[in-house]
Amino acid sequence: MILLRQAVDVLETDRDRCADCGRTPLAGEWIHVYGGRRPRLVCELCSTLRREAPAESSLVREGPTGNVRITRRADL
Repeated sequence: MILLRQAVDVLETDRDRCADCGRTPLAGEWIHVYGGRRPRLVCELCSTLRREAPAESSLVREGPTGNVRITRRADL
């Protein structure tokens, strides 16, 4: 059981999460980065609650191993 918990902890440290709700964005979902002193990653659902425009937006894609990866949007 300890090995399983350690493996889950390692996987969770590499994940990008929404700064507002803590959810891991899904493949195919847009995520947005909001500026400030510390840039914050916000999921598509939580971005609708913000008034300011994001500094950057990225599309979440699924990698060849099934891991989720984030790509930058070229037109921003």
